[in-house]
Amino acid sequence: MSVPGFQTFLRPVLDVYADDREHRVRDAADLIGTLLGLSPSDMAEKIPSGEPRFLNRIWWAHSYLKQAGLLESPRRGYYRLSALGQATVKRNLPQRIDMKWLERFPAYQEFRARSRGNATMDSPTEGRPESVTEELTPDEQVRRGYQLHRGAIVGELLGRIQGASPRFFERLVIDLLVKMGYGGSRADASHVGKSGDGGIDGIIKEDPLGLGSIYVQAKRWAADSTVGRPDIQQFVGAVHGAESAGRGIFITTSKFSDEARRYSAAMKNPVVILIDGSRLAELLIDYGVAIKEVDTVKLVRVDEDYFSEE
Repeated sequence: MSVPGFQTFLRPVLDVYADDREHRVRDAADLIGTLLGLSPSDMAEKIPSGEPRFLNRIWWAHSYLKQAGLLESPRRGYYRLSALGQATVKRNLPQRIDMKWLERFPAYQEFRARSRGNATMDSPTEGRPESVTEELTPDEQVRRGYQLHRGAIVGELLGRIQGASPRFFERLVIDLLVKMGYGGSRADASHVGKSGDGGIDGIIKEDPLGLGSIYVQAKRWAADSTVGRPDIQQFVGAVHGAESAGRGIFITTSKFSDEARRYSAAMKNPVVILIDGSRLAELLIDYGVAIKEVDTVKLVRVDEDYFSEE
């Protein structure tokens, strides 16, 4: 079993608070985990920020129920049913509560109206079924949207690189390696490469001080091409025979065969790193090469400590 969508947590949260007592969120979480039959491994599953997915979804369930006026927080870290919440749980609740059900409460309607006015992402993503999207918390929707956006940029970068000249590809690879900390300055590295078969071949400094060197080969091949084991074997031989280099980086705009990857992984001397087209584009994004930042989204959360009692 895995952690269910966050709307699944709405009913168990109300069930826990149905005793009309205050509960710490952490204590409520343990009870909710039991009600849902989640295992310790389920509750340990992490989201990209490092927070347990289980706790993240419980936090959002509390937030939505509070926005609906069913929960209130009398002191930091504690929640209880509001008067409206007490009256609501005494009625026959549906087996499953979702955000559609919460829309019967005026406070929640006002909250959704404010949210839409601020262009938040708690409404379904365009082109995706509501039942899928609304099972994600708002911050999960932001992260999913970012991953979709990043994937689109990876594809666009690869397409542009495929259509660029070998000289441009040479400069791109050098810029990336320098940005990653290799080769010293751009001026130091610019003369390293030499024209080759649609790419560059050369030696670049391993660090800014030049204490070591790395042999580099880059092949600007079509996306549907595959770099096979013979290409890697030839490169390994060149690295092994180079007096000044004991490591190698093989960069391609296409992909490597499984046999080529196994061969490279088994190499201990020299060590050869393979970077395929997708990984190349990811590195360009990570190190800010050939892209520009157009907007920044900062995820925030209410600081409970700030509102703590004196």
